[in-house]
Amino acid sequence: MPASLPLSRLRRGVAALAALPLLALAACGYGSQAKDGNANEQVAAGARKIDGLDTVRIGYFGNLTHATALVGREQGILQKALGGTRASYATFNAGPSEIEALNAGSLDIGWIGPSPAINGYAKSDGKNLRIVGGSASGGVKLVVNPDEVTSLEDVKGKRIATPQLGNTQDVAFLNWIAKQGWKVDAQSGKGDVTVVRSDNKVTPDAFRSGSVDGAWVPEPTASRLVAEGGRVLLDEASLWPDRKFVITNVIVSQKFLEEHPKVVQAVLKGSVETNRWIGANPAKAKAAANRQLETDSGKALPADVLDPAWRSIRFTDDPLADTLDAEAAHAVEAGLLEKPDLAGIYDLTILNKVLEAEGESAVDDAGLGVERPKSR
Repeated sequence: MPASLPLSRLRRGVAALAALPLLALAACGYGSQAKDGNANEQVAAGARKIDGLDTVRIGYFGNLTHATALVGREQGILQKALGGTRASYATFNAGPSEIEALNAGSLDIGWIGPSPAINGYAKSDGKNLRIVGGSASGGVKLVVNPDEVTSLEDVKGKRIATPQLGNTQDVAFLNWIAKQGWKVDAQSGKGDVTVVRSDNKVTPDAFRSGSVDGAWVPEPTASRLVAEGGRVLLDEASLWPDRKFVITNVIVSQKFLEEHPKVVQAVLKGSVETNRWIGANPAKAKAAANRQLETDSGKALPADVLDPAWRSIRFTDDPLADTLDAEAAHAVEAGLLEKPDLAGIYDLTILNKVLEAEGESAVDDAGLGVERPKSR
């Protein structure tokens, strides 16, 4: 069906596509082995291995909110920081599959959203992961069909997609719905608004066909929908103090952190240097992220999607711990999570050491950092 036709006239015929089972979100197994990239990823001749470790396994999602990983990989910044220890990459489509890989020991370090980190930490009784750094803020929008939705009040009674039951955007949308005074059953998604859990890869097709009226989604999916004729009704950043909220953090297996802290330090150094390079070279960084997306998926983002998506994301080494605590509270209020004990979810010791060496200010864990023995 031509995209130029008014969305209200398009046939509502693929609703089933927008309700994929949870397991369909995993790429293959725990994740997809990322394709070999350019010469920047090669280990430099004669470079020394850190802790004698041959390889560190790093995971990320193929979207722009994980651009620190995309750019750090494509530019070779992460590999340079790791010296003779080779960075081996895997890409994921959903947080639960990345957490599962971490738990299974097939992943050491990963870029991930706050809700999967919270859920993974809570379900393991605080034994599987630590958040060791920040990466990105923002980049989430409510995009709607302007033929069907002209105001925030019009969202009531409509079908709105989120990426996955209980994922970061799903929790945020459910929280926003509750603040409007509307009722929705969190598990089924039925109520005053119908929440349709849909893979980000499928949502643009569902939106184009008219089987959903809008979506609360991260970039670049939000800008894809705008390119399909959608309108940004709400930027989630407007709901947070200073327009800052965590969308991507760096996590590590507790076992790996204990056994290889120097390798974790190297990855965090690479992450900090990447964010600094992004800030100094925004146009080059945007192009680098797009090249890595093309390498991973076989398809680059067109300019009308890439440019607005990139503008809405802020890259930060600060994990914005207070906003993660708030997001956990939102999940509890929605009935998706029992009140978790998040004490110890952060260990920012290594990050702050890296930041100090770079002349940057330390970041705060909002009282949720791992307890360390007091020196006598």
